[in-house]
Amino acid sequence: MEIERPQAAQGGDGCLAGVVRVPVKVVAVLVVLPVRMVWDLLVFCARAAGRHVLAPLGNALGWGIVRLWRYLLEPLALTVFYWPWVGLWRYVAAPVGSAVYRYLLRPVGLAAAWAVLAFGRYVLAPVGAGLGWVLRDLVAPPLTWLHRQVLTPLGHGVRWLVRGICLLVFVWPWTGLWRYAVLPLGRGTAWVVVHGIVPPLVFLVREVLAPAWHLAGRVTRALGRGLRWLWRGCVARPLAWVRRHVATPVGHALRQVWRAARTAVGEARAEVRRAIFGTGAPTR
Repeated sequence: MEIERPQAAQGGDGCLAGVVRVPVKVVAVLVVLPVRMVWDLLVFCARAAGRHVLAPLGNALGWGIVRLWRYLLEPLALTVFYWPWVGLWRYVAAPVGSAVYRYLLRPVGLAAAWAVLAFGRYVLAPVGAGLGWVLRDLVAPPLTWLHRQVLTPLGHGVRWLVRGICLLVFVWPWTGLWRYAVLPLGRGTAWVVVHGIVPPLVFLVREVLAPAWHLAGRVTRALGRGLRWLWRGCVARPLAWVRRHVATPVGHALRQVWRAARTAVGEARAEVRRAIFGTGAPTR
């Protein structure tokens, strides 16, 4: 590998860029290059193992599991878990259940239904008809007369009595109290408030509080202008001077250092590739 002559700083880089470029190249060759080579070797080994070992092993294992289930476990499950229960249901449980339903449950159900229908037709229907006649012809007329001649007048009298008691206890006293006590008192209070309290309050607000309020506003505005002048003179202008004459040059210097370091790293990587792969090797 030929030793390249130091070239002049490009892009306006000064001596600071040259000082930073040399340590960056050294770190790139001694630290970054071995780590990158080890990483590329590990990636290559992992891909080769996955392609030539793990994938065929997984395919063989899947093929064996499929053949084991198809030719051994599935037939064994059908002799053990399926056909015995199918035969038991088809040749034992189904015939026995059909015979029990046909010769026992169905006749018993028909007999019970006939007994219920007969009991309803010959017992419940006559009893219900008799009770209806008794209620309609013997009980209903006296109850109708009692409701019409006794209970209805009595209810009207009780309602009139309750209404009078409610008016006497809950309506007339409160109406008189409102009409002859609360309403005159409210009107007198309103007159006193309107003619005895409101004019002094209006005079106090107009002649005392309003001038004081305007004076306090003027004082507050003057104080605000003084505080704003102090803020501009003591804080804002010094901060603007520091940003313009200190922070901005330092930021430009740091940006120049960062650009020089990035250029040095790129050149170190290019030199390492040229040293390993030759001058004509493709770069990524």
